[in-house]
Parts: sequence; C-alpha cells; structure tokens
Amino acid sequence: MCGGKPDIFERAKPVIDAYARMVGLMGPAGSGQLAKMVNQICIAGLVQGLAEGIHFAKKAGLDVENLVSVISKGAAGSWQMENRHKTMNEGKFDFGFAIDWMRKDLGICLTEARRNGAKLPVTALVDQFYGDVQAMGGNRWDTSSLLARLEK
Repeated sequence: MCGGKPDIFERAKPVIDAYARMVGLMGPAGSGQLAKMVNQICIAGLVQGLAEGIHFAKKAGLDVENLVSVISKGAAGSWQMENRHKTMNEGKFDFGFAIDWMRKDLGICLTEARRNGAKLPVTALVDQFYGDVQAMGGNRWDTSSLLARLEK
C-alpha cells in the first residue's frame, strides 16, 4: 500500500516486488497510510467476530475444528480463520501482530476518522476490547487474543 507519484512508484516497484507478495499504488503521498488504516479497521472487526464465533461454539458444545473446517469454505472464511483459529482455540496468542501495535494503529484510524468525519463505531468498540486485553496483561499477545477477553 503505497502513496506517491506513479512514475516514482513504477521505478520502485521491482524492488518492492522482491520482498512483498502484493503492492499497489493507492494514490498521492499519504494514501498508503490511509490504506493501512482501512486494513486495520477491517481486521479489527473480523477478529472480534471470529473470537465471538469460537467462544459461542465452545459454549454451545460444538467441535471448533470440525465447525471451522466447514464454515471456512463459505462466506465466513478468512485468512484469520484459516490461520488463527487453532491457536485461538488452544488459548495461544503469541503468533502475530501485538495488541500494543494494533491499539496504536487503531488510535491513528480513530484520530483520522474524527478529522475526516468517518463513523467507526465497531472499530472504536474493538479498540476498547483490546484495551481490556491489555489490562489482562496481554500487551504483547497477538490480535486474536480478543477470545481471552471473552473467556475470562
């Protein structure tokens, strides 16, 4: 997610392609940062939904692995589900992006939203939930640790 002038981006793209799976010019300078904000907004809501789904499944007595093997192939499927459901189900939260970093990013998103007039109620709520995880000592746990908050 890059921002800048198209000609400069095209010159830099071969270098970026050497270490990035995907790269795209999002617009003028600053657009890459805004695109990163959108990414974090989307992830925050998705991870909260996954945490609630796994929590509900456990409380309902469902086999989480069996459940995920079915629903991950449909509309509920996501990278987070495929790559984090096992560790979430096992209560292991040291495999990804730390809560401290996510809260920093969501703070940037919420500040920008206040500036540009965007309404981000789910993002603001999930940011508070991450604050609860920090209060539990989960500052360096990964973002999937929202499940720990539900299970405390």
